[in-house]
Amino acid sequence: MIRTVAELRARLAQVRAAAPQARVALVSTIGALHDGHTDLVHRAREEADIVVVSSFVNPLRFAAPSELAAYPRTPGEDAELLESLGVEVVFAPEQSELLPDGAATTKISAGDLGLRYEGRARPSYFDGLLTVEAKLFHLVRPDVAVYGERDRQRIFLVRRMIRDLFFDIEVVTADTVRSDDGLPVSTRIGLLDAGDRAAAALLPAALDAAAANAERGVDACIAAAQSTLMGEPRIRLEYLSVVDPATFLPVDEGRPGPALALIAASVGGHRFIDNAEIYVG
Repeated sequence: MIRTVAELRARLAQVRAAAPQARVALVSTIGALHDGHTDLVHRAREEADIVVVSSFVNPLRFAAPSELAAYPRTPGEDAELLESLGVEVVFAPEQSELLPDGAATTKISAGDLGLRYEGRARPSYFDGLLTVEAKLFHLVRPDVAVYGERDRQRIFLVRRMIRDLFFDIEVVTADTVRSDDGLPVSTRIGLLDAGDRAAAALLPAALDAAAANAERGVDACIAAAQSTLMGEPRIRLEYLSVVDPATFLPVDEGRPGPALALIAASVGGHRFIDNAEIYVG
């Protein structure tokens, strides 16, 4: 576990001196690792010779200090997992190391799109995410950055930042790792009781319904997803949208082609997001 920027730079200099032609992949996380992160490391290994994993509970991503304090931290288990996966470099800095001025740091703005969907629920989330991601890109200088497809809005915004700021980095994605009931694997699903878990499983089911009805148009697609959730009081739906993957803006009724169905909801006090690729008729 490398804790400081100086140590990270020294370690990466050693690695690159030993293997000048080696490709480097970055997997950025906020710790509390699970099977989804394992899959990202495997995907990174397919794309690069050296894998760097960052583990930083980014305070800029949280709306309130209580949310930051409540986020699970499992540094010992994370270190054992990453060692077992053969990760060459693990960067796990303290907040004061990566954000010495705290929230007063220079920030990157996600723009108007950063205030839609996930950004509407958490207005500072994407600015904070991109700010720290840019710092990691600058420090690690990876050839490849690997992300899970559960966070499609994040992937879109990171790709746009890479283009706009001229980072020479390729973005690679990994399929969403799902549990037996279809829920994306996350730290949150283990916190649900049986009733809440059954309710949460309706979220991927709603996306399946959206996909099955997408050829009938956007309105029919959304109506089918909503009907799947209807009558389940444990679910507090935040948004259900169909967007254009090229712009991440809503798809108009009557516009055929590939699209993404996005969903976010709270169940049992825990928030879940998911998405599905669909084809709108």
